[in-house]
Amino acid sequence: MDQQLQDSCLVANYLRGDEKALEVLINRHSQRIYSFIFSKVYNRDITEDIFQDTFIKVIKTLKKGKYNEEGKFLPWVMRIAHNLVIDHFRRNARMPKFEGSDDFNIFSVLGDSSLNAEKQIIKDQVELDVRRLIAELPEDQREVLKMRLYKDMSFKEIAEVTGVSINTALGRMRYAVINLRKLIEKNNIILTN
Repeated sequence: MDQQLQDSCLVANYLRGDEKALEVLINRHSQRIYSFIFSKVYNRDITEDIFQDTFIKVIKTLKKGKYNEEGKFLPWVMRIAHNLVIDHFRRNARMPKFEGSDDFNIFSVLGDSSLNAEKQIIKDQVELDVRRLIAELPEDQREVLKMRLYKDMSFKEIAEVTGVSINTALGRMRYAVINLRKLIEKNNIILTN
């Protein structure tokens, strides 16, 4: 009996009131699901929360009788976990949020209070230069670059938001990086101190 079939039997048993069946399913797949979530958020507490939320959603969906994945239990749970990870990043963006389209701060992530005055001036100048260069990029490249670097969005999410294919989003990011390098060289900007 393959695992997929076993999973669908366990789901059926759970729906018939066998609480133990769900416990077996959770134990069987918990390591993979937990590892998947952790690989996205790199934080044990957040992983734990999302992991719990995933199974709360699984239970609610099963109890409402809305599960019809033809025995593909693990991919279905992984999709729920993935969506909850995306929700987490939308709620608590790791990268700095920016109000206006050009109002973001690349260095607010660093938050280094030990910088002396000279380093602070250099840092401010570099930040200004980077902002100016990003503003020179074509709109589609600038949009992808900001979503990827400042909002920490995946290329799949970027593709969905911008209404293009993942390959187009990847291409725009690639061109944005190439063009930024060219602009840095052209303007003789030194990005390190």
